[in-house]
Amino acid sequence: MRSASRGGRIARGALVGLVAGGAGLAVGELVAVATGEASAPVTAAGNWAISITPTWLEQFAIRNFGSNDKTVLLIGVYVTLALAAAVDGVLARTRLTLASILTAVVGVVGAIAAVTRPAADTSWLLPSLLAGLAAALVLPWLTILSLKESEPSAEPSERRRFVLGTLGTAAGALVAGYGGDAWIKRRYDVSAARAKVVLPTPAKVLPRPPASVRPNVRGLRPFFTPTSQFYRVDTALTLPRVDPRDWKLKIHGMVDRPFEITFDELLSYRFEEHDMTLVCVSNPVAGPYLGNARWLGTPLAPLLRRAGVHRRADMILSTSTDGMTIGSPVEAVLDGRQAILAVAMNGEALPIKHGFPCRMLIPGLYGYVSATKWVTDLNLTTFAASDAYWTPRGYSPQAPVKTSSRIDVPASGATVPAGTVVLAGTAWATHRGIAAVEVQIDNGAWREATLAAADTPDTWRQWSYRWANASKGSHKVKVRATDGTGAVQTSAVQGVVPNGATGYHTITVQVS
Repeated sequence: MRSASRGGRIARGALVGLVAGGAGLAVGELVAVATGEASAPVTAAGNWAISITPTWLEQFAIRNFGSNDKTVLLIGVYVTLALAAAVDGVLARTRLTLASILTAVVGVVGAIAAVTRPAADTSWLLPSLLAGLAAALVLPWLTILSLKESEPSAEPSERRRFVLGTLGTAAGALVAGYGGDAWIKRRYDVSAARAKVVLPTPAKVLPRPPASVRPNVRGLRPFFTPTSQFYRVDTALTLPRVDPRDWKLKIHGMVDRPFEITFDELLSYRFEEHDMTLVCVSNPVAGPYLGNARWLGTPLAPLLRRAGVHRRADMILSTSTDGMTIGSPVEAVLDGRQAILAVAMNGEALPIKHGFPCRMLIPGLYGYVSATKWVTDLNLTTFAASDAYWTPRGYSPQAPVKTSSRIDVPASGATVPAGTVVLAGTAWATHRGIAAVEVQIDNGAWREATLAAADTPDTWRQWSYRWANASKGSHKVKVRATDGTGAVQTSAVQGVVPNGATGYHTITVQVS
C-alpha cells in the first residue's frame, strides 16, 4: 500500500509539473504573437541548441534526418522540457519554494537564450520571462490543491478542486498554445505578399534546354529539380517570413560608397535567367543534397562596382534576416561568372523556405559559402578579419564544389535481368562543367559513358552507359567524372568536413 501511495504522489506531482509547464509555454506563445515567432520559448531554446551543436552532431542530424532535422530537434526540446517540468512537479510536493524558483530560473535562462540570438531585440526577453512567471505561479497553486486532495481526510470538494483546476488549466494551455501558434502563423504570413510579386522580365529569356539534356532512361531524375523536391539544408528552426515591403539590402564595409536598396528598387534592375545546380557541403558521396533549377536574378557584380570595393577586400560577409552569416570570395563575384541576387526559381517567386524575397547565388561554390537565403546585408571585409558562421565549426573559409558523380539507375542492391543493362546518373563540377564520365564494372577497365547534351557549365550533366552482356551474379559498379579543366574526380575518400565529400560512388547490382 505504501509503495502504491508513493507512486500515486509521484504521478500527481509529475502531472502538476507538466500542466504548469504547459501553461507557461502557452503564455510564452501568446506573447510571441507580438514579439515574433523566433522569440517563442521552444523556438528560442531550439535555436540556441542549434548554435551550440558540435559539427559531428549537426552532420549526424543532416545525414539521418535530412530536412526533418528541425522537427526532430523541436521534439527533443519538447521532451526535455516535459521531463524537467515533471521532475520539478515531483520536487514541488516536498520543496515547493525551491521548485517554484527553479521554474522561474528556467524562464530566465530561456530569455537569455532568446535575446542572445543574432537577430534578436530586447522584446525577445518577454515570452520566456512571462512563461517562467506563469509556470511559477501555476505550480504552487496546483501543488497545494494536490496535497490537500491526497490527504486521507480530504473532502470530495478538495478532490473536485484539484481535478477541475488541473483539467481546466491543461485545457486552457492547449487552447492558448495552439491558438497562439495559429495567430503567429497568420500575423507573419507573407504568402499573399509573395503572390503579389510581379517578376521582372529578363533582359534575355532563356529557351528551355533541349530534350537531349536528359537521357531517355526510365527512373532517371528530371533535368530540372521540381521546386517541391528541391533540397533544404539550413539552420533556420522557423522560416524567416520577410515582407518585400520591409526588405532592404545594405552594402557596406570596405567600400567607397555604401548604400541600401529596397525590393522595389531591386526589381528595377537588369535581370537575367540562369540555370544553376546548387550543392550543399553536407552532401555525402552520391547524396541527395543537390538540385538543379532555373533562377531569375540581377547580377551582383554591378552592385559591388557601384559600391566601389576596396582593393584589399577579399570577402563578402553576407547576413540573412535571421542572423546567419556566410563568407564568399569577392573574386568569385567579379571574375565574370553569373553571381546573382535571385528572386525567382523555376518560373515562380522564391518559395519562403528557399529564401523569399531574395537570396544570393554564386556558381561554383558550395552553398555554405555562396547561397545566402533571406539575404539583407553584404559587408565587404577580409577573410583574415572576419569569420562566417561555419568557419569556427571546422569548415573551410573557401570551398569550390568538388568534381563528383553518382549512379542513379539502377539503385544499389537492385536486381536486373542478364543481357544489356542500362546505367545512368548525374555528374557535376559547377562552373567548370563536365567533359567526361566513365564507368567501371568489377574493377575492370574504365569505359566512357555517353554524356547527355550540356546546358551550362554551372549545371549538372546527366549520362548513360549500356552495359552489354551483363552476366548473372553480383557485380560492383563505380563511376567517376572529368571536369571541364581536364581534372579527374579523385578516388580519395573524404567526409563532408571541412570542404566537401570525395570518393567514387559504388553500387552493387544483382544480375539474374
